[in-house]
Amino acid sequence: MNNSLKKFLKIAVPILIGLGLVFYSYSSTTPEERTRILEAIKNANPIWVILSIFIGILSHISRAIRWNYLLHPMGYRPKLLNNVLIILTAYFANTLVLRSGEFLRATALNTYENVPFEKGFGTIVTERIIDVIMLLLIILMALLVQTDVILGILEENGIGLAGSLGLLLAGVLGLFIAIRIIKKSTSKFALKIKKFLNGLLDGVLSIFKMKQRGAFIFHTLFIWACYIAMFWVIKFTVPETSELPLGAFLVAFVAGAFAMATTNGGLGLFPIVVTAALSVYGISKTSGDAYGWIMWTAQTLMVVVFGTISFVVLPLLNRNR
Repeated sequence: MNNSLKKFLKIAVPILIGLGLVFYSYSSTTPEERTRILEAIKNANPIWVILSIFIGILSHISRAIRWNYLLHPMGYRPKLLNNVLIILTAYFANTLVLRSGEFLRATALNTYENVPFEKGFGTIVTERIIDVIMLLLIILMALLVQTDVILGILEENGIGLAGSLGLLLAGVLGLFIAIRIIKKSTSKFALKIKKFLNGLLDGVLSIFKMKQRGAFIFHTLFIWACYIAMFWVIKFTVPETSELPLGAFLVAFVAGAFAMATTNGGLGLFPIVVTAALSVYGISKTSGDAYGWIMWTAQTLMVVVFGTISFVVLPLLNRNR
């Protein structure tokens, strides 16, 4: 397989999967359900949608500020406005070509702030490692907060408390064995995993080496608090979800996060997995689909609109570059 075909497939396959999931979501509902979903979307209070978008913008500004904390120790001090515009443009690029935004961020930083590509990309990798750690913490939080619900689901499937503890013990034991095998293995796959785990450790340790680590940790927590908040406020747009506790949305948030990482901006998959997560709490498919599509549309609209504006404005503000 030549490189051109590989590049084409990397771009086309995620988009086709997303479109296929949109078709699946459409075909799995009756005309009456589709009518009710559209009515729920039309009746959504725009104030909550605008608030969700505003919170999303705050998270991007905070990410731009945090980015400089990684760049300052290397002697680079990019303009904050440039950072914000570059990040928004990168998120827009990710909706078109999966994972292209990271390379675009490093390239744009090199173009407009003279930061070498490899150094800029290194800070982005560190950011991603920190984000993975935060997502794992939120997953753990969701498991702790919603233990009763998760145990209830397991019991419905014939797995009691003893069985759950057995699964947990088996999982920990399996993880320990897997780590031992990976440490001793010299295969390409094992080496990639070891490299990732070492990078994970380096990313964590780098925080404690920077002068502004307190501010870095604050912005990291703020960014993820914004992510959850912009997810949570959308619940008020659908009557059936408005009374759900925060824990329910933590579970839905985790499901949505994985969907966003799988297809371009969560295209097609996001509403499906969010609906499935909310159904555990008795939310009907109609309301779940309405919530999922409102949330996905609001955030995608934010990324597309502000990303496009940033793409146009960035070179205009840096004409001398």
